[in-house]
Amino acid sequence: MSTPQQLRYTKEHEWLSDAEDGVATVGITEFAATALGDVVYAQLPQVGETVTEGETCGELESTKSVSDLYSPVSGEVVEANQDVVDDPSLVNSAPFEGGWLFKVRLSEEPKDVLSFGEYTALTAGN
Repeated sequence: MSTPQQLRYTKEHEWLSDAEDGVATVGITEFAATALGDVVYAQLPQVGETVTEGETCGELESTKSVSDLYSPVSGEVVEANQDVVDDPSLVNSAPFEGGWLFKVRLSEEPKDVLSFGEYTALTAGN
């Protein structure tokens, strides 16, 4: 898995790996996981489903609230992380490793992504 400094980010607190053979990995950031609280349920997009950049594609439920999951890219889901479905706490304990959410074959490059430095500046003081 990439380190947080190598990932790209959205203003909605998702992260995106660089695509390998056209497939990128998606997750939520540590900042988002902390804000959500203990995640107890994850509904992820299904394999074969088409996701659209900026659109809802699932949800995460925590002890504090339910939050929609937005796709940072457009494309076809090629894998959903069954480990997160089985143990949603992985989103909190390992957001950049075992807590990734899904993999998607990109249909186009994402438009509104931030570098690590830009994302860090966005979340500073929050």
